[in-house]
Amino acid sequence: MEPRQSARESVAACSRELAGHGLLIGTAGNVSTCFEGPTGTELAITATGVELARTTFAEVTIVDLQGRILEGDLEPTSELHLHLDTANERAGALVHTHSPIATALSLVMDELPCVHYQQLVLGGAINVAPFGVFGSEELARNVRQALAGKQAAIMANHGTVTWGADLGYAMQNALLLEWAAEIYWRARAIGEPRALTDEQQNAVVEAAIARGYGSTKKVTS
Repeated sequence: MEPRQSARESVAACSRELAGHGLLIGTAGNVSTCFEGPTGTELAITATGVELARTTFAEVTIVDLQGRILEGDLEPTSELHLHLDTANERAGALVHTHSPIATALSLVMDELPCVHYQQLVLGGAINVAPFGVFGSEELARNVRQALAGKQAAIMANHGTVTWGADLGYAMQNALLLEWAAEIYWRARAIGEPRALTDEQQNAVVEAAIARGYGSTKKVTS
């Protein structure tokens, strides 16, 4: 399968799967991935107005990193600036959702504290980017700053973004962010959640490196 076709199919499949998890609702949200195409690094991105649970190959548009349409009959999502800003800084995949619990937290918090060691995959505590009108360069700038050194950010009064080296990782990060938001929300209903200290986070990182945490190992005799 040629690169553009493969990228469009993959973005469509990712959109459908995220919608199946309840993170993309109706036309709210968008997905993109960078890939090496005929003109160099290109971006496959969901088109505007697409019902994400039923996204098809034809509803994914190819653009260059300046946003010029290279393939596809539909205009790219209104959040094109957001995806291009990130793609020009670090190639990979970007998922923007309106996941309900993280979005709810965005209404009342400036940061999601690091309350579980799995959040370290995302960069620890998650920043809430200041509000910006959807599709604006201001929003793209705010998100880029909130994502610095991290793989996830929450957008005030809006939703979430997660980055990954590829679509699989970006999607996993979106699911992990919503999970972390939910355990914080549940704990906060009982009392003040206890965040991990910097020392505890560093100890987890050291242990993960030493033990190869998260990697598959075969039993040796």
